[in-house]
Amino acid sequence: MKLRRTRLPVLAVATMLVFAAGTGKAQDQSGGGPSKVEIPADGKKVYEQICQACHMADAKGGGGAGAIPALANNPRLADPQYPITMLLKGRGGMPWFSDMLTPAQMAAVITYVRSHFNNYTDPVTEADVRKLATKTPKAEGCECTE
Repeated sequence: MKLRRTRLPVLAVATMLVFAAGTGKAQDQSGGGPSKVEIPADGKKVYEQICQACHMADAKGGGGAGAIPALANNPRLADPQYPITMLLKGRGGMPWFSDMLTPAQMAAVITYVRSHFNNYTDPVTEADVRKLATKTPKAEGCECTE
């Protein structure tokens, strides 16, 4: 009987600790470090840090819960306006990146994808992105012309 009496308080304390840890109050507090991750201006690095997570290292896309289109050997990328618009506005499961990437970063990553995974050698410039950003309707809260 004595063994049972000591188990009950131990179980009660363990249960309270589990529920206290599950509330996440400690996780909601700021860590004091930078709140934004710095993204490089180099197109290859932008691809590796952001795009590669979905489009894969070889840019051949992926499957699973939803099909991720291939960027490699993609004829739609022949027109530079297509990838610019995709980064500015997003579409389907593809989010817009106008709140995360600058026009210079967008131009760099588009140029990288078009030349490295495709044979489209004409570079996309920051001016190209800015020009389309002013013509592209903004999503609410989107700062597309930063």
